[in-house]
Amino acid sequence: MAIVFDSPSKCCALILFFIYLANSSIEATNGGFSIDLIHRDSPNSPLYNPNETPLDRFNNGIRRAFSRLNRLNMTSSSVHPNAAAETSVSTDNGQYLMKLSIGTPPVDIFGIVDTGSDLMWTQCQPCEQCYKQTNPIYNPAASSSYSTLSCQSAQCHLLGSVSCSPQQLCDYTYGYGSGALTKGVLSTETVTFGSTSIKNIIFGCGHNNTGGFNPNEMGLVGLGAADLSLSSQVSSQLGSKKFAYCLVPFHTNPSITSKIYFGDKGEVSGAGVASTPMVSKNDKSVFFVTLEGISVGDKLIPFSSSGAAPKGNVFIDSGVPPMLLPKDFYNRLEQEVKSLIKLTPYQDPKTGTQLCYQSQSMSGIAPAMSAHFDGGVVVPLIATSTFISPEDGVFCFGMNPIDGDEGVFGNFAQSNILIGYDRDKQIVSFKPTDCTQQ
Repeated sequence: MAIVFDSPSKCCALILFFIYLANSSIEATNGGFSIDLIHRDSPNSPLYNPNETPLDRFNNGIRRAFSRLNRLNMTSSSVHPNAAAETSVSTDNGQYLMKLSIGTPPVDIFGIVDTGSDLMWTQCQPCEQCYKQTNPIYNPAASSSYSTLSCQSAQCHLLGSVSCSPQQLCDYTYGYGSGALTKGVLSTETVTFGSTSIKNIIFGCGHNNTGGFNPNEMGLVGLGAADLSLSSQVSSQLGSKKFAYCLVPFHTNPSITSKIYFGDKGEVSGAGVASTPMVSKNDKSVFFVTLEGISVGDKLIPFSSSGAAPKGNVFIDSGVPPMLLPKDFYNRLEQEVKSLIKLTPYQDPKTGTQLCYQSQSMSGIAPAMSAHFDGGVVVPLIATSTFISPEDGVFCFGMNPIDGDEGVFGNFAQSNILIGYDRDKQIVSFKPTDCTQQ
């Protein structure tokens, strides 16, 4: 989780996903643009490991989800062996990678994108202490569009963990649960997405960055709910506080990419759209909604076994693969799923306690399931998002139990759904979509 040191409410819920942006894959239109999202395990990603098997990637995704629980002050109820081995939080936990350009002339930047934090930052020269970086480090002195923020400016105080330098500049400190840390100066710069350039974007120019950062990363990009996040800044300049994304299913051909949309292109509309209210809680960076239950076949399994579902009981996280559910809810849900599958669960040390089945096909394994949100919103979950095949002939449930009262609507469940965030209307919208055709 991103830990912002001035306030406890700033130190929970980092929801990570990696974006890789190629210039040829950006489409700019009036009031908005779209960007390709390339999964970290795609051969097109700098983080791709050709030696990993699909089972390795599945287990790594589960492990990353469990490690993220430490950042959220949540506890896993699973004893998955691969998860237990990692107790500290790593910054290398997301799912997608982003490439954008910063400055004039533009310099390419690769960074983690985080829907649960609000600061965009990159390593900057001169480095007091920086982690090893494969690509050249951005030099603000070489950019004609770079400008620092004064500590008296209103923009400086959009981030809580700031202080005044002797030069009256807006110094910031931002850290992560693994001990990784970035310190620097809040500044403004021109950010370019292919042919679309947006001026005066507030970002952290990090001169002191330490911890478990990957050499192929060059910082982080916050896409959270607050005004400082890149999504909020870009959408506001485009005149529309909206963004959306469409994630392709697990095992999709790597030549087919997911997409994220900003501005007017981030509006989710048309037949089949259903919207649920955002819920405001102490942590203002993440997008909370209310999950009333999940139906399995014709039977609705309520989130709470005693009364109405608590408001804001889950948040949407594109960086966590499985759906993470409170233990009591998960156990009742798993029991119903198992009752409809006429096979014996498959036991294998490589998959730990994950509910899995062995079969030559998914036929007869994945029952029809839908997520039910506040406002009568019913979101069908595709079979390949509820049961994932980590290896040939094995299908594993794409959900896991956790201790605590809040859940996480992970990216397996979000597959083939266009999901839009409208900060003006304070709603999250869902539209069943073939994301491979976007």
